[in-house]
Order: sequence, then C-alpha cells, then structure tokens
Amino acid sequence: MGFGKKIVQAIKDKGNKLDGEMSFFEHLEELRWHLIRAALAIVVFAVVAFVYYDDIFTGIIMAPTHTSFWAYRMMCGMGDFLQGILPSLFKAKDFCVDSINVKLINTEMAGQFTLQINSSLMIGLILGIPYLFWELWRFIKPALHEKERKAASGFVFYASLLFLLGVMFGYFIITPLSIRFLAGYKVSDAIQNLFSIDSYISSVATLTLATGVVFQLPILVYIVASLGFLTPKLMRKSRRYAIVVILIIAAVVTPTPDALTMTVVAIPLFVLYELSIVVAGVVEKRRAKKELMNI
Repeated sequence: MGFGKKIVQAIKDKGNKLDGEMSFFEHLEELRWHLIRAALAIVVFAVVAFVYYDDIFTGIIMAPTHTSFWAYRMMCGMGDFLQGILPSLFKAKDFCVDSINVKLINTEMAGQFTLQINSSLMIGLILGIPYLFWELWRFIKPALHEKERKAASGFVFYASLLFLLGVMFGYFIITPLSIRFLAGYKVSDAIQNLFSIDSYISSVATLTLATGVVFQLPILVYIVASLGFLTPKLMRKSRRYAIVVILIIAAVVTPTPDALTMTVVAIPLFVLYELSIVVAGVVEKRRAKKELMNI
C-alpha cells in the first residue's frame, strides 16, 4: 500500500474506529491542537514582520518596483548575452529596464494601518506554511507503519522546499515581469496610472502564493499515484493535454498578456510536469516490487 493510500486510509480509520484507542471527536480535538499550534506559529511570524515592517516594506515588498531588482538585472544581462551571439536580431537595450513608473496611493483613512496588518499576516502565512506541513505530518504519522514512516520521512522537507521554490519563483520572476508590463501599459496618454496600495499588495501576494501552491504538483502526483489512480504511462499519453492546461494556468497566474511572461511561467510548469512523471514512475516501480515480494 503506497504512502498516499496510507494517508487516506489513516484519515478514514480515525473516523471509523470509534471504539478504538481514541474516539472520532478525540481525533478532531487532536487535529484542532495541531492546527492551533500552526496558527500560533503564523501569528508569531506575522508579529515579527509587523515589528520590522519598515525594512520589509522597503527591501522586499517594494523591491520589484526598482530597476535594481534582481530580475531586471538578469534581463539586462540576458540581453547582453543574446546581442553578443546574434547582434542582428537582439539589442541589449530592448531587455534592460530603465524605469518603472509605479505610483501608489491610499484612499482610506485606516488604509495604511490595515495594509501593515494584512501584509504582515501574509508574510507570516508564507513563512509558517512549512510548520503547518510539519503539524499535519505529526497528525498523520501515528497511523502509519514503520516502513511507511521511513518512506514518507521526507514529505515535510520536499513539500516545504517546493512551496518555497514556488514562492521565490513567483516573487523574483513573475511579480517583476507583471509589474513592469502593467505599470507601463496605457490605453491612452490621457489616463494616468495610479495604483492603490491594496491593489499592489494583493497582486504581489497572489502571484507569490499561487505559484507556491502550483509547485506542489509533484507532491499531489505522488499521493494520487500511490492511490493507483495515476500512472506514468497515462501522464505521458496526456502530455499534449497537459501542455494546454499549463498554458491556461500560465495565462491565469500572470495578469499580463505578453508572450514573454507567459513563456517564463510555463517553462517551470513543464519541468514540474516532467518531474511528476518521474515521481509517478518511482511509485509504480515501488508498488510492482512490493507486489512481486508478496507473491
């Protein structure tokens, strides 16, 4: 029985075995305390972010609006590289970002105060999600056998790593490309772009968190493949449909219609899909080996 199937079975057992060591409501109480501890960790991170908010706001939240941001410097370096290879097709100045015209305004009396609270909570959530994974793992772990525990011992690490990689990709790549496009886009010169601070924070948070969630694809595939609902053969056969879905996701995640941003977002998703095929293959081989041993 695979790890994903074990997780599902463990959750079912917690509700079905009312006459066992713990009742259903006792399991709910146990889960509640795991979630409370995770929520407290998020609050602690949020309080720290609130205390150091001035540095965080200037150095992290507003950083993608400055031309010195990492993504813009890499784009300029890529332009120099391409110009050196094909000078007739590429010009470095076309890739370099000279200015980003982002003007933020606040339209509510308590807008800046609620902004600090909400963005601190968002930062606390991002930093606290790995601990949330750990608490969920502690809740499920007692229902697993020793072999399943060893096989799934890296769950928290890989889930957290993929989430943080997704957040970093969203923050360092998708967010600056989106800001660059949207800040400079105009229907008419008669219309001046003035963005509310809530709109800006919401866009940055959505792009980073959404990408972090999307990067959990290999974990999801591992669980579904362990349940026997997904095989590497099926995933390879469905690759053409996956490409269409990935392009749709890239279009939804990025609020910009330009092909460059969509391509930059789609490529890592393609890589994640191919990695998921490898993960499904590992699960299938493990299942086949176990069945062979049981014969």
